[in-house]
Amino acid sequence: MHNWRQHILDQLIPDLHRIFLVSDPDNLLVEETLSIELSNRGFEVIEFTDSVEFRYSYEQNYRSRWDRGENVGSVCVLRVTDTDVQALPYDLLRVGKELSFSLGELFPNLSYRIIERLDLNLLDDLYNAQEVTSLNRMGENETIDFVLSYVFKINAHLIQSDHELLTTLLNIHYGKVALPDEIADGLIKSLSRKANFNDWPLNILVKSTNQFYEFLQERWPIYLKEYEGKDDTSTTPLDFTLNYSGPTILPFDHKDVRIYIDNLFAEGCLSPVANHNISIPEASWMACGIVKDSQSNLDVRMRRMYTLVEKTMPGIESRHEDWVKFALTWAELNSLHYSSSTIKHSSYLENLRMKINKIFSTWITSHYSSLLNLPATTPSMLHHIPRRLSRANSGPSNGKIALIVVDGLAMDQWVTLRNAIQKQHANIRLKETGVFAWVPTITSVSRQSIFSGKIPMYFPSTINSTHGEEKLWKQFWQNNGLKKHEIAYKKGLGGTNADFQASLDKSIDLNSIKILGLVVDTIDKIMHGMQLGAAGMHNQVNQWASKGYLTSLISYLLEEKFEVWLTSDHGNVECDGVGRPAEGVIAETKGERARIYPTKELREQVSEAYSFVHEWEPIGLPTEYFPLVISGNEAFVPKGNCIVGHGGISMEEVIVPLINFAISE
Repeated sequence: MHNWRQHILDQLIPDLHRIFLVSDPDNLLVEETLSIELSNRGFEVIEFTDSVEFRYSYEQNYRSRWDRGENVGSVCVLRVTDTDVQALPYDLLRVGKELSFSLGELFPNLSYRIIERLDLNLLDDLYNAQEVTSLNRMGENETIDFVLSYVFKINAHLIQSDHELLTTLLNIHYGKVALPDEIADGLIKSLSRKANFNDWPLNILVKSTNQFYEFLQERWPIYLKEYEGKDDTSTTPLDFTLNYSGPTILPFDHKDVRIYIDNLFAEGCLSPVANHNISIPEASWMACGIVKDSQSNLDVRMRRMYTLVEKTMPGIESRHEDWVKFALTWAELNSLHYSSSTIKHSSYLENLRMKINKIFSTWITSHYSSLLNLPATTPSMLHHIPRRLSRANSGPSNGKIALIVVDGLAMDQWVTLRNAIQKQHANIRLKETGVFAWVPTITSVSRQSIFSGKIPMYFPSTINSTHGEEKLWKQFWQNNGLKKHEIAYKKGLGGTNADFQASLDKSIDLNSIKILGLVVDTIDKIMHGMQLGAAGMHNQVNQWASKGYLTSLISYLLEEKFEVWLTSDHGNVECDGVGRPAEGVIAETKGERARIYPTKELREQVSEAYSFVHEWEPIGLPTEYFPLVISGNEAFVPKGNCIVGHGGISMEEVIVPLINFAISE
């Protein structure tokens, strides 16, 4: 346990108090590792945001049981972020122990305005650096330099050459390093002082991953020409047009740079170009970036992707961010595989899938509860998304926001959609990450959490249907200060390019709407009718994507000045039937990969007959709601049937895309 966490744990002594009232403005208590340790020590952290929701949980799980003399078995930690502890109800103040934790206490010599912008997972490096370094009180600029050097391992003063700068930029973007704006500005300022970087568009290249990759892409064919030795390298060849300033020839072949390049092509971040005059070995780092015949390129790229997947596979102690990054890589491989006609790698792919989901099912069982209360600034779960959007809506621009929920869209199918979108509209830029769906990964649970901004235990009356979504969506935004006529919701979208605008305009006045929630259900319909497995699923998704419906919808909303986001309620996975449980009517929900029971005892009757099922703890779920879920490739359908299903806890079902779109100027 790292020392900054120990500082907090030392003050939470479970035997002395039933409830702790903790002021936690910097979200320290919900850091993933600390959250797991608190749970292991018998603490349950409850966030005080909505007094009604808090009372529901507190009265049901604690006070009523204390009054009856029951042993609750856990210590309640009431976490307060935006509210002063003294403003809490008197009955809590009377029995609770008041504590306060903040970044200012942990890092007294660093600028609070800078360190508060850091992701919580970076605090270990910051604390360790503080412990081994004699620090005087630092201002903002000094803190930025300190954080860059010790946390991000970037010493701007030592970056002197083009290859050093390019390596730094590759490490930032390929490594998905989250540089806060103030720290990125500090890095740009330091680099700008160096005359040899005057022609580099540093502000763009440091801050925008998409534009950095575009910068590399337009210089790659120039590098290949120079490699041939046919062109004068002192000038830009006439047949190349550069949209970005900077050096014409980049040092792609430097040993510190080229280790990234083949991965960028393999993962689809860069596109290979035609050059039939270059003869290189198939194992060369350049091979992925040169178009030969389609099958050769596919084989080379697939081999690189398999190597990358095996190298980056997370373990049972990994953080949730590691699983999200890996899910994106795994999705690239699956999209590449299922979009091709080859079956050469099928058995190897399925063996990898089984290995991944065995590890993931172990990881999620122990880590899932730690995700619920993570800060919504970077959503980690679906119910965080509305709170993240509300921060954007309350900003100075008072912007318009549209959230598109593509029902049932898995991460690998998103890759197929993304490729189509980028071909159909070259000016659309996007930022992609992933979030965790609710378990069980069924629509009525997970999609309602998106539109309500709540964990499922707070909508028990509608948890078995989606009829309450519109009401929950409007209620959330009205509670955040919007008027009823400024909020809209519409489901049942999808189909052809021609009908999306009419379906919106008939019922929604986009001129008056500030918040728009949309459900596109085409993928879900494809999935539930699919009998040809994952390959058939990808084929159908690709055909739908080629019609341009989603691209046209996104571009239309962007033109109407909406900030556009896209996500999914759950993913899906190819699975084989093992038969349906003979259980009569005892299951309340009978899904292909999940079944819901009103008591633990009824659930146990079925789980004893199937060794591959998980008795999922009802984390964040209503009382009397006990899921039985699957992590492997089995499904509760007749033996011999191959389906694409959802409801379980495989990585493909749980980690879903979260995308933010913009139009390039």
